[in-house]
Amino acid sequence: MPLDPMQLAALAAVLRRGSFEHAATDLAVTPSAISQRIKALEERIGTALVLRATPCTATPTGARLAKHAEDVGLLETQLRRDLELDSENSPARLRVAVPADSLATWFIQAMAPIKDMLFDLVIDDQDHSADWLRRGEVNAAVTSSGKAVSGCTRVPLGSLRYLATASPDFVDRWFGDGVTARTLAQAPCLTFNPKDTLQSQWMQAQTGARLSPPSHFLPSTHAFIDAARAGLGWGMNPELLIRGPIRNRRLIALNPNLPLDTPLDWQVSRILAPALAPLTHAVRAAAQDRLIPIS
Repeated sequence: MPLDPMQLAALAAVLRRGSFEHAATDLAVTPSAISQRIKALEERIGTALVLRATPCTATPTGARLAKHAEDVGLLETQLRRDLELDSENSPARLRVAVPADSLATWFIQAMAPIKDMLFDLVIDDQDHSADWLRRGEVNAAVTSSGKAVSGCTRVPLGSLRYLATASPDFVDRWFGDGVTARTLAQAPCLTFNPKDTLQSQWMQAQTGARLSPPSHFLPSTHAFIDAARAGLGWGMNPELLIRGPIRNRRLIALNPNLPLDTPLDWQVSRILAPALAPLTHAVRAAAQDRLIPIS
């Protein structure tokens, strides 16, 4: 017996929204109807699919079924598009892993033209976004691995350029004797999260040494820039976002001749690549407009 699409939709909605009540609102039914559909699906599968807590979360089987439901929605969207069918169905939902800096600089430009899709973005470091694909938790990701994830199509996009920057007062205070291994080891730096290695990569390129300076953790692209402007520390900021502050001398590049270019890829599930072709086209166009071409 095939799986009931209404039951699968209820499961996906509960896990996406975190509660039966919010899922009911999304699907325009009662919470009782959602509960009955989930119970029937669990009886059909023979195992629990939802961990009923606040918020509701998925069991491994539940997560797999919910992703299947969203995959089917993407394939149906492709079919309607290919056959030029009008539909009153809800837009398909796509879960994508995107680094925060890409979201802040160019990825929204790629999302904007896609009218038949709802996005569920997972924010993670570009060095780790591919892990979401490997675990099967997303169908697409912006990555910097340089290698295709098994079962995925990889499209090189270009490089996001970073500059090591700080406020003029910070530079005067900490780098009066130059940007050296000694001064970098002492000056507070900014770190996005424990996965962020950009500052370490730049320091090693600048000095040839592995350094561990005192660090503030700020998991926000724009707060990162604000903190640098306020003199809290120095950090690697996307050049696309700091051209104005550099021009206005609110920020200074510690070494303008030593940018850090991070190559980015777009990776999509090979099975869903045809359904995601319009998005892939938009991603490539946005990257071409905003990123540095890979030589």
